[in-house]
Amino acid sequence: MRELIKCNPGTFAEAATSFAADDPIFAGHFPDNPLVPGVILTEALAQTAGIAAASGYPEVPKPLFLLSAIRSMKFFRAVRPGEQVDLRAERLAQVDDLVQFRVDASVNGVRVAEGQLVLSVAANSADGPE
Repeated sequence: MRELIKCNPGTFAEAATSFAADDPIFAGHFPDNPLVPGVILTEALAQTAGIAAASGYPEVPKPLFLLSAIRSMKFFRAVRPGEQVDLRAERLAQVDDLVQFRVDASVNGVRVAEGQLVLSVAANSADGPE
């Protein structure tokens, strides 16, 4: 994530990112026709959803959100190196520690991807006991 633009704690986040032409992801994806892999766009959207979700869990020290399900994901056009990708995530529902988000990505106001992702919350065990 390069820039957080807006965040409504627990419910919504908007961010922006771009991918440099020399990023290693383009080495094999695809030679002489570089494009951002769909899985990378999905991860960027999941991170945006995680930013929104994290601020909604004040009782969990340093919450960690894991991508638990991709309910749907559609890609409408390729994203190229250097293009700014605007990312949005809006919470749809929550059941226990599962949070569902509607996500979308756009370039220059044109939607390039959309879908629904489910995140699960866990304590960040990398920090050890508090």
